[in-house]
Amino acid sequence: MSDVASRRDARRASLAVGLAVSAYGVSFGALAVTAGLDVWQTCVLSLVMFSGGSQFAVIGVLASGGTAAGPAAIAGATLLGLRNTLYAVRVSPIVGPGWVKRLAAGHLTIDESTAVATAQPTLEGQRWGFWMTGLVIYVGWNLTTLAGALLGDLLGDVSRFGLDAAAAAAFLGLVWPRLTALQPVVVAVAAAVVAAVAIPVLPPGLPVLVAALVALVVGLPDLFGRRPGTEPLRAHDAALDEHGPPAPDAGEAHR
Repeated sequence: MSDVASRRDARRASLAVGLAVSAYGVSFGALAVTAGLDVWQTCVLSLVMFSGGSQFAVIGVLASGGTAAGPAAIAGATLLGLRNTLYAVRVSPIVGPGWVKRLAAGHLTIDESTAVATAQPTLEGQRWGFWMTGLVIYVGWNLTTLAGALLGDLLGDVSRFGLDAAAAAAFLGLVWPRLTALQPVVVAVAAAVVAAVAIPVLPPGLPVLVAALVALVVGLPDLFGRRPGTEPLRAHDAALDEHGPPAPDAGEAHR
């Protein structure tokens, strides 16, 4: 794939995921104000923390325990944010050297930017996917956070709008094209089942970690993947189709 095509595909994925996830920021803004935060406090939380799972954990704890629950809110948000450390290890080769670039990338390393970047087939596409997704979501998330905080009283129960479904649909759009063999299908199904079971019983953000661990356990052994030696056979068959069978050598032709 050419660099132009890889950049184009990365831009499309970034915009689709970025717009879908940004819409969910309205829910956070409205719920944060309902939990007792001011509009400016809500916006600063999105600007500085920029981690949806951790942000929802903070306002969830504050809503149930008030300001006295601040230490618990910080601890919960920190625990959920640890998954971004694992993402950083994965995207570090994509970002490349340079401490300024890495510092900026650290703030944009989230579920979505990592997912879009790693879904691209070329390094050029991965870089475009990471930076564009991170920037689109950062700008969009903070704008919709402000909108949700200002319109919280008018919106009422924001869950009735189903904005969270848009983010899930965006992730499904990233995963679906990769389900072309048995192994990735098994990994996806295992992770989805575990996440569905964990969501009702674990705090927000933790089901993602549990599902990721299950995906690693199921995916690393590659039990359902391609058998060794099958790829060279397919390559050999393709060469025969293109060039025909090899010509006999001079000795065989003489005989």
